[in-house]
Amino acid sequence: MTLRSSGRWWIRALVLGVCLHTLQVEVRAESAAQDPWKQDMERKLDALTREVERNKLGEAAATAPPDYKSERGYGPAASKAYRVNRGVSIGGYGEMLLQAPNKEKDDGTPSGRKRTLDFLRAVLYAGYKFNDKIVFNSEIEFEHATTGEGSEEKGEVSVEFAQIDFLLSQPLGVRAGLMLVPMGFINEMHEPTTFHGALRPSVETQIIPSTWRENGAGLFGDIGPVSYRTYLMAGLSGVEGNSDGFSSGSAIRGGRTAGSQSSAEDVAWVGRVDYHGIPGVLLGVSGYTGQAGQNDTTASDEEIDAPVSLWESHASAEYRGLELRALFAQGSIRDVSQLNDANSLTGSNSIGEKFFGGYTQIAYNVLSVMKTNQYLAPFFLYERYDTQQRVPEGFTKNPANSRTEYTVGLTYKPITQVVVKADWQNKDNQAGTGVNQCNLALGYIF
Repeated sequence: MTLRSSGRWWIRALVLGVCLHTLQVEVRAESAAQDPWKQDMERKLDALTREVERNKLGEAAATAPPDYKSERGYGPAASKAYRVNRGVSIGGYGEMLLQAPNKEKDDGTPSGRKRTLDFLRAVLYAGYKFNDKIVFNSEIEFEHATTGEGSEEKGEVSVEFAQIDFLLSQPLGVRAGLMLVPMGFINEMHEPTTFHGALRPSVETQIIPSTWRENGAGLFGDIGPVSYRTYLMAGLSGVEGNSDGFSSGSAIRGGRTAGSQSSAEDVAWVGRVDYHGIPGVLLGVSGYTGQAGQNDTTASDEEIDAPVSLWESHASAEYRGLELRALFAQGSIRDVSQLNDANSLTGSNSIGEKFFGGYTQIAYNVLSVMKTNQYLAPFFLYERYDTQQRVPEGFTKNPANSRTEYTVGLTYKPITQVVVKADWQNKDNQAGTGVNQCNLALGYIF
């Protein structure tokens, strides 16, 4: 190879190297220029993938059966406000009731009662969870499908409860507002899918006057297997005026003011403790005490104190398809003679100084042995109660107020949220004027 040809080779190699380097720089530059575009596309694809996944999860959640369970002492549908992450919750329940009483009383005389078909209740729950510590919950009830005035009056619209809960911790919460009195099974948890029978047990309407609510404030919480609620509330009003007053046939029921301009001259205390330590078993007690005079006076201008006390114990157990429930309640009222005077009650119409009631119930879900979510349970309910167990001297007892009731029926739930109930009731009293009847009810929660 000559010197000239060798120089040309070196020049060619140098030019080739420069060209290759330039090409590599350009490729790198082009690649770098494409990186933001590629990154943006990757971000968009990732966002689209997440959105698809969310939609799939949303569809699965929409088709999944709702988780209905009781919380804070309230019914399954009323507990929605505690289960949402934040914001508004809406729920409710309703009942339609057919009552077919006998045309004759037990003594053979005409009962004067007719068959009725009533849309008994339509209820809306509205709640708002401000954050994990503050929750508002309420119940608005429409009774008997309509309201009116005078002769047209049939039903009413009522606020059953409206309260704010401050959830400080699991063992301690603060509650204030219009609250349900925590006594018995039914008063706090009265949704139609939670109890047997087309009608609520008589003991829990005549002795424990469900639905019983009042303005006040108090504490609640859970300590291990024990739950508790303790409130100070406006007291009952035993004299007719701001309420219907106490009576011979329904004890303290007429003394409720339902949070409507409640007389608060006298304040009452109520407390409840429940034990849940055994699976499927509930054991509990509750008590109420307070004066019901509200600074009212007799015809002779004598001030009435009228201390009232009421206590009850309750127990329930569930094992496979078997369900058992029992409750006993007893109450007393003092200064009854003064209350009788103020309410113009004489003879056998006296308010009872003592009153009591209790019941036992057994039911069995016959479909529990099958692979089905449906529910069919025959049940039997026995009740014994007397709103005039004792009356003051100078008054007499009305034997019609000493009552025994037997209810036999069926409860069917095609799904958890819907119930159909049918039963027959044998209603006896010591006066022989009881009226037996058949009932059919349709109920729902959501």
